[in-house]
Amino acid sequence: MTYRPLAIVSGLTLGDYLLWDWSLKNNHDVLAVVAGLTLPPIALAWLWLLMVTLVRLTARSTRRSSRRAAGRRARSARAPLPETAEPAEAVGHGEQHGVPPAAPTAPGASPATTRKQPSRRIAA
Repeated sequence: MTYRPLAIVSGLTLGDYLLWDWSLKNNHDVLAVVAGLTLPPIALAWLWLLMVTLVRLTARSTRRSSRRAAGRRARSARAPLPETAEPAEAVGHGEQHGVPPAAPTAPGASPATTRKQPSRRIAA
């Protein structure tokens, strides 16, 4: 995307406005009329180009963010959690004063041997 048309029309609009203002102050009536008649169409063209540029920038930024989100979803679908990882909902629930929640035990097994190791994965 090029910003050249917006830059050119911005320069023309500013130049036309300055010419119109100068010709009014220095009693150049014909030049003031010509510059005054060309100023509104050039100003409308500048506003139109400004709006189009802003819409394009907004569309491009939303497209980029949706691509990033789709990439994140695809990466998370390809990389399953290791077997020792606990679900995110279970982490932190039921803990009181630094005591981890008790894991379910198999019949006849001691609780110390059936606890899962905490996941070392960092949540993104």
